[in-house]
Amino acid sequence: MEDKSVDDGYYIRKCVELARTAIGCTSPNPMVGCIIVKDGKIVGKGFHPKAGQPHAEVFALRDAGDQAENATAYVSLEPCNHYGRTPPCSEALIKAKVKRVVVGMVDPNPIVASKGVERLREAGIDVTVGVEEELCKRLIEAFAHQMLTGKPFVTLRYSLSVNGRILDQLGKGVAEKGGYYSKLLQEYDAIIVSGSLTEKFISQEPGANQPLQIVIAGNPHQLPAVTEEAFKMIVFADKEIATESDLAQKGIEAVVSDQINLTSILEYCKRQGFCSVLLDMRGSFGDLEGLLREAIEQKVLQKIVMEVLPFWDESSGGESLVALNSLVKRLEVKNLRSRSSNESIVLEGYLIHE
Repeated sequence: MEDKSVDDGYYIRKCVELARTAIGCTSPNPMVGCIIVKDGKIVGKGFHPKAGQPHAEVFALRDAGDQAENATAYVSLEPCNHYGRTPPCSEALIKAKVKRVVVGMVDPNPIVASKGVERLREAGIDVTVGVEEELCKRLIEAFAHQMLTGKPFVTLRYSLSVNGRILDQLGKGVAEKGGYYSKLLQEYDAIIVSGSLTEKFISQEPGANQPLQIVIAGNPHQLPAVTEEAFKMIVFADKEIATESDLAQKGIEAVVSDQINLTSILEYCKRQGFCSVLLDMRGSFGDLEGLLREAIEQKVLQKIVMEVLPFWDESSGGESLVALNSLVKRLEVKNLRSRSSNESIVLEGYLIHE
């Protein structure tokens, strides 16, 4: 008999933890984790490592072997029931003769939602749906948004002084291993940055998949140097700046257009199979102000991450939140969460679009 003192939620939380092993690596697919439990013991574990590779259920069933028969399969996302790059996971579970399947959330795609659950039930398997559903939804928020809207999930990040000025810096230690910024970079497929910044945007997490650096060139004399670590970089520039800076001669990949806008950047990201984009408001505010305005006006901004640093800043040349007044009168944020990070406080929440 299975240990009833350990509930279904415990194993789904373990599935989510397992799924995050592949954070930043699965786009355009979602992160998924699966655990096989028999007689109160975990006999198989698996997660989806990257697009084109087997799904989490397949790896977990391989790990469990014959012990999967009459066992319970826990999976953070509904098993697929269609043939794509890989065969249906619902059929793999049926073939393995599991007796029960616990699903964190159904597929966000309305075309295929609940189809996997229906197939399992048709085969006589007991299925429970919606365990730790909100946790599972957060796990694949970027994938779900892209699936439903056809657009990447866009997050705005910025730093503030305690008197409300936008700062061109990060808190102490946050870009180091384990810091919130290092982890944040790991989560996103691409990061939009100002060309005035000379530093590299590299996650320090072990084995991290580095985001593509989308550099907005506002000045031909302020472009990042091409280094071995910056191989995942592309510059967006207008024709005048591209000509002056001679990007091709410097070996920098570039997208040149009459006018830089967020729509073209997100279309580029979509073609690359990216699900998530981080707009980081550091460096020259002027390089990114137009993109931020567009993100707000077109309601493509989904999430905000704000770091409050322990400084009172009255320096000239800095931007204050007043600079954003012309962009929007009022935005509401839901599910606001806070956490301390060394000497700063990080707030994050989701925008409510009317």
